[in-house]
Amino acid sequence: MNKPHPLHGSNKLKLGVFSTNADGGLAITDVPERWTASWRDNLTAAQIADRAGLEFMLPIARWRGFGGRNKVREWSFETFTWAAALAVATERIGLFMTVHVPLVHPLYAAKALATVDHISQGRAGLNIVCGWNPKEFGMFGTPLVEKGYDQAAEWIEILEKLYASAEPLDYEGTYYRLKEAVSRPASLQVPRPVTMNAAFGGPGRDFAAARCDYLFTTFSELSDAGKHVADIRERAERVGRDVGVYTVAHVVCRPTMEEAQAYYTRYALAMADHDAVDAHMAGKKEFSQSHDPHAYDRYRQRFAGGAGTYPLIGTPETIAAEMVAIAEQGYQGIALSFVNYTQELPYFCDHALPLLRQAGLRE
Repeated sequence: MNKPHPLHGSNKLKLGVFSTNADGGLAITDVPERWTASWRDNLTAAQIADRAGLEFMLPIARWRGFGGRNKVREWSFETFTWAAALAVATERIGLFMTVHVPLVHPLYAAKALATVDHISQGRAGLNIVCGWNPKEFGMFGTPLVEKGYDQAAEWIEILEKLYASAEPLDYEGTYYRLKEAVSRPASLQVPRPVTMNAAFGGPGRDFAAARCDYLFTTFSELSDAGKHVADIRERAERVGRDVGVYTVAHVVCRPTMEEAQAYYTRYALAMADHDAVDAHMAGKKEFSQSHDPHAYDRYRQRFAGGAGTYPLIGTPETIAAEMVAIAEQGYQGIALSFVNYTQELPYFCDHALPLLRQAGLRE
């Protein structure tokens, strides 16, 4: 019998590693140690996280970068093949695939997702996104979908029906028409692998409430973090479901606060790739609903430091205390990014994780 997916484990606060598959990770910086996302480094980072008992690896789906001197995130590994390869090199950690719904047909996704679930023995996960970047979609000759989450609802319905149906599937929808479709094997996880959606706007949150197991959201200030959890839970309750809420953070963990703050200033201010930061912020502000509106004006350093996510900057003690506070606001997990995962993740795991165990958030 397969073990439960790691996101269903007993730790009260689940932790994962975010965006190792892409150049720079989430940081938009010129520092020489910036993440280059080589395959060897991806493998090493996943094995560090696996040995430390972290619950998941979460990639971004990126087809085009944001320019700047480093052509930020132009280099990225496709997430189905990335997860499949990591599955044979790890033992416990959950491995997500991030999929742009309009760019990947659900029949293909069902087959590929089930393949990774079998390779990993039930550790696959699916991050469903609708996309926001018109330049990326233009590469495919595909326009942005006006009601992307309506399409996503059909997409995930088809995937679930393909796994559940013993007979060929006919499907007639607004966005998809399938005739005698089959997809075998089905996933090991029933009715399908763990699903998440990263959304800040209302339509995305409603989709996650109705269709996903978990929702990732951002917040600008810790004092306001709880209102997002309450909003998502209310949306889920309306449709008779319980959806877990996760968030995202970028981390600088150092022995002293002075070292941590100095490094944050160095990589995210003094040596930020400013042209790429400008392009990323402008695109997000115009086309994406991923952040509080005022975040673009008040938190430029956070976009250079970690794509506008919440900063965890300090000692193991101060970072662990902030993570406890995030959990107290109702968040069940955090996806973490670093400037250089292989260099920084071991120190975080060795020094911050024991403090979270002492706080009762991890076993």
